Amino acid sequence: MDRADIFSHPDSKWTEGLGPNADIVISSRVRLARNIQNIPFPYLLGDDKEGEILNLIKNIIQDPDFKEKVGIFHYLPLSELTPMERWVLVEKHLISPQHAQSHGHKGVVIREDEAVSVMINEEDHLRIQCLLPAMQLNEAWHLADEIDDRFEQALDFAFDKDKGYLTSCPTNVGTGMRASVMLHLPGLVLTRQGYQIFATMSQIGLTVRGMYGEGTEALGNLFQISNQVTLGLSEDDIINHLTSVTLQVIEQERHARGILLQEAKEQLEDRVWRAYGILSHARILSSQEAMTLLSELRLGIDMKIIKEIDPKVFNVLMVTTQPAFLQQKSELELQPQVRDIKRAEIVREKISSYSGGD
Repeated sequence: MDRADIFSHPDSKWTEGLGPNADIVISSRVRLARNIQNIPFPYLLGDDKEGEILNLIKNIIQDPDFKEKVGIFHYLPLSELTPMERWVLVEKHLISPQHAQSHGHKGVVIREDEAVSVMINEEDHLRIQCLLPAMQLNEAWHLADEIDDRFEQALDFAFDKDKGYLTSCPTNVGTGMRASVMLHLPGLVLTRQGYQIFATMSQIGLTVRGMYGEGTEALGNLFQISNQVTLGLSEDDIINHLTSVTLQVIEQERHARGILLQEAKEQLEDRVWRAYGILSHARILSSQEAMTLLSELRLGIDMKIIKEIDPKVFNVLMVTTQPAFLQQKSELELQPQVRDIKRAEIVREKISSYSGGD
């Protein structure tokens, strides 16, 4: 993979769709916030210091021992990326929306398989993110820990023996860890059980957000559940708690799907096949309509109502139907109407290719 592939191909490690509970859990993510000792937090940095941190990270990832131990990374200064390229990285979940909109000397390093990305000079000096498919929180944590250890061999991170890792935002002090899972929960939404479950999350130290994190909406029945508390808990505590709650939500989603199949089978099948029909033949699709219909198609695939289509089509189209990716692929800035036409064309092609062309 070279730099151009990052922007032209929708596939990332998390889009593989393989692993435990992959029919409900789209991805598992662990992010570690780290700051370098004796350097002000990013919001207090001048251009010189920001550039110094970028060069530090660039030199670390180019070290032969680093490459041998944790893989080959591509270094991307955000100042050299177009606004469209930045938003492609957001749509692939490799950087945050806040990072994409930032100014100054910011950057990201991305491992070749796109399972690991490190945002530089976002809210903290480093934000190490590991993103894996399906229910693999423990695996994501161990990978993040390994990457963290490699950086810590070259950098002196800001750490207090009582408080833990020191971060720009007080809510990240301690482990500096945010762990999250992205869940596809159409059953809970259609049976109106989801909102009651989500309302209780804050009471147990978790939060529910949309598909791009804080401040975003839950398109396509996709929800992110993540921890809120980092101080006073170990990394294993955070992972185990989120895992336990996620497994309960998965059980509730399976139960809700069972109710739909038992009590409203004809309505469910009609909904699924209508979605399939529109997606297979539509000539114009808005982003929101595409995500809604793709969610219903994915539900039909997972419940064996539709048997000929690979469920991975949902993960891939989550990226390829987004506005920035569409425009980057076309190498043009498309007007909304043209974008909607192009989106429908891509959806038709992908559904055909993932169903063997039938």
